[in-house]
Amino acid sequence: MANKRLSYAVAWVVMMFWVAWSMEETAEVKLRVGVPKKDGFTQFVKVVWDDDEHKYNVTGYCMDVFHAVLSILPFNVSLQIEPYVNQSGHSAGTYNQLVQQVPQKYDIVVGDITILANRSNYVDFTLPYTDSGVQMVVAAQQGRVQTMWTFMKPFSWDLWLSILLISIFIGSVILIMERKVINNSSLPSQHPSPNPNQQQRLTPINFLWLPISQAVLPEREGVVKNCSRFVLMVWLLLAFVLMQSYTASLTTMLTVEQLQPSFLSVNDLREGDYYVGYQAESFVYDLLVQKWKFNSSKLRAYSSISEYHHALKIRNRGGGVSAIVDELAYLKLFIQKYGSNYMIVGPTYRTDGFGFAFARNSSLTAAFSRGILNVSESEELEKIEEKYFGKIMNNNGWEDQTDGSSTSSSSSSSPSSLTLYSFSGLFLITGIATLLALLVSETVIWRRPISMAREYSRKYLFRTSSSSQTQPASSDDDSSTHRHGMESSV
Repeated sequence: MANKRLSYAVAWVVMMFWVAWSMEETAEVKLRVGVPKKDGFTQFVKVVWDDDEHKYNVTGYCMDVFHAVLSILPFNVSLQIEPYVNQSGHSAGTYNQLVQQVPQKYDIVVGDITILANRSNYVDFTLPYTDSGVQMVVAAQQGRVQTMWTFMKPFSWDLWLSILLISIFIGSVILIMERKVINNSSLPSQHPSPNPNQQQRLTPINFLWLPISQAVLPEREGVVKNCSRFVLMVWLLLAFVLMQSYTASLTTMLTVEQLQPSFLSVNDLREGDYYVGYQAESFVYDLLVQKWKFNSSKLRAYSSISEYHHALKIRNRGGGVSAIVDELAYLKLFIQKYGSNYMIVGPTYRTDGFGFAFARNSSLTAAFSRGILNVSESEELEKIEEKYFGKIMNNNGWEDQTDGSSTSSSSSSSPSSLTLYSFSGLFLITGIATLLALLVSETVIWRRPISMAREYSRKYLFRTSSSSQTQPASSDDDSSTHRHGMESSV
């Protein structure tokens, strides 16, 4: 009887634990969601008042990512979305002030909230769901930078050096093969040479420059031997390819329009005392003043990409700016709309991207971070990005559009110089052909090794056969001598 009561008690305790665990798993979590309201860059967060339903409708990239994370959480969540606005419906403060409303007013803040060290003093951030960074966009100007050494730019320095070395190498090889002609022309002769200038041309110093002169004036005959003419033919083939490549590259550099940024770095802006724009209510202002040491009087705030475009268009003299410094996500949207009139330049100041902000030590931070990882590894995040940005952004950063349209580039589009690697195969063929012609022409090079091989073969390989042939010859000589003596005696 006691054992039966004990088993009932144990079963009741297990059932109560199971019910409690089930209620905990299925319990609904209520979240007060704070979202920022801004006039520009509504692709990320867009807050619109609905007069019919008398409430705010919040959409955008950040909200879609948030709902995608909610759909895979192991518990239910009810949302109370409250935009951070004042009574007139405008933004009630900066992003730093918004995150400080957690947990008094909001349980979570969702939006294009950049993860920063000073904000982490008030809230805990989830893992970022976008990559980010701070750069600057400047106006692109059409033009070509030409100097007195522009003619040297089609080839890189290593290619110019290789051309000089192979010219000297081919000239030296021809000098070796034509040295007998040089020596004979220097001796007095009873018959005059049919070419009176040949003796003057066939000198060592002229042969070093012979490949170059033959490339410019191939109709001038300066060699006699066929092997030398073969080497010159190979050299002319190399020279023809090099000259055609040089002409094409130089023509491209002088005729093709090239985009050049008006400024290359923030140092050029700061030292030149130019005006710089930034996004209103953004942490970029503190970055410009505190880290990059800009004068606050030279900074101008803007709220949308259309204002960015207008400010860059009128420049400093018209009350605009020479550059816009902002996070890369916003700059890419600006470049996507206004095309190749602007360029993103300068080094990237790294930030941690956008994340959701929770109260300090909140247990929901880890759950939402795991949800962000699952969404990032699935195709859902790619679909959301394509919905709002096309195909210009992915988890690892930003990419060009897939339709192949050229919007802008963070580097200049100027043609690059041709390098030695582009012609290494042709140089190798020229060198091998020249060496083979030298071996064929100069029998002295391979005659001595052959004679030495013959001598060693006679000495060691045919010694036995030679000794066996000499013994019968000596016996025949003795017999003939004996017969001759007998005949004499007779």
